[in-house]
Amino acid sequence: MTTKRTQFGWAFYDWANSVYSLVISTAVFPIYFAEVSPVQISFLGHDFESTALYSYSLSFSFVLVAIMSPFLSGIADYSGNKKSFLQVFAYLGSAACMGLFFFDSENIYLGIGLSVVASVGFWASLVFYNAFLPEIAKPDEQDALSAKGFTLGYIGSATLLIINLSMITLPETFGFSGTGAATRFSFLLTGLWWIGFAQITFRRLPLNVHHRKPKEKGYLFQGFRELRVVMGKLGDNARLKVFLYSFFFFSVGVQTIILLASLFGSEELGLDTTKLIATILIIQFVGIAGANLFAWIARKHGNILSLKISIAIWALICLLAYLLDKNDPLVEYKFYGVGALVGLVMGGIQSVSRSTYSKLLPETKSTASFFSFYDVSEKVAIICGTFVYGYLIELTGDMKASALAMSFFFIVGFLQLLRLKRSAWVY
Repeated sequence: MTTKRTQFGWAFYDWANSVYSLVISTAVFPIYFAEVSPVQISFLGHDFESTALYSYSLSFSFVLVAIMSPFLSGIADYSGNKKSFLQVFAYLGSAACMGLFFFDSENIYLGIGLSVVASVGFWASLVFYNAFLPEIAKPDEQDALSAKGFTLGYIGSATLLIINLSMITLPETFGFSGTGAATRFSFLLTGLWWIGFAQITFRRLPLNVHHRKPKEKGYLFQGFRELRVVMGKLGDNARLKVFLYSFFFFSVGVQTIILLASLFGSEELGLDTTKLIATILIIQFVGIAGANLFAWIARKHGNILSLKISIAIWALICLLAYLLDKNDPLVEYKFYGVGALVGLVMGGIQSVSRSTYSKLLPETKSTASFFSFYDVSEKVAIICGTFVYGYLIELTGDMKASALAMSFFFIVGFLQLLRLKRSAWVY
């Protein structure tokens, strides 16, 4: 019988790992990368704009995760050892974050390489983390528990970001030689926070929930076999396939906006670091309310309606971002307003998407394999989104066109949801 203690331990991994998502993916690292990197970076015989190369490097990390996760999840399901895979990737990602302490203008490639490794560790760990949800919570508990995880993530990541910003803003007060040294220390602190608080999750999550007893040999073969069985079940489940189509398209927009929003504010609108960080904090704190609001809508009116409302707001955000003008004297406040809208729907769409997929799963012991397809859909979406975003920047030199292009993906995702047949748990 799953206890509240186990459920809290599961949700607490969001508190641990979300600092990567905020500090490294969104707030501090992209801005630091833009400041220490030259405008053009030569890589593999081609000169790239630094922001475009950063976007492409993220795409590469998601390619790696998309290739690895299905096969590793098959092995994890066969062995009943999802927790060990979760631990390995959490340690890998946190170590890479700590390694960014050594990144400066003299070793640009080190920064890009470690950011790729950290991304792989973060996203791959989520495959195995998410797979615990249907095993530790009943369907009617999953929306609330998923939202609880995102709520803890927002609070934890905002807490560390405030600590990091205090050091970066007042470096001498904290004993640093300058802003650069304080910023690099924030990367080290992020890795320590991630792996330190993850120990609570590691202690509380069960090992081998379904009491599987694998053979001593043939793990790789059996993992492939496990994956093939899941692929067959997925192919026969029309609701899951339609949901994954929708999830893929709206994830292109959601994840690309999350990953590249700070670069949009700094490069396209010319906002300084203080204003960008203020916007990110607005997103975090509004996100707490947003995750719980959309979980409430899902509980009262169904998951699908909750997702439709969220997707419609995301499409509006793309249009509003396109209309922002750096010459507008009110652009700062309009950017804050768009940020608040992002916060309202960011946690909501991610939380409800996770619980909706969990509810749609058939009765199975292969939760990691099923969630690997969820994860691959998201990663391929991010690959497409970051590539399209980076390509349009190269083509037009205008990030606003890239932002507007994301609205297309939200519209297609919304139309796919209209095809989803009614289900007792999602309506």
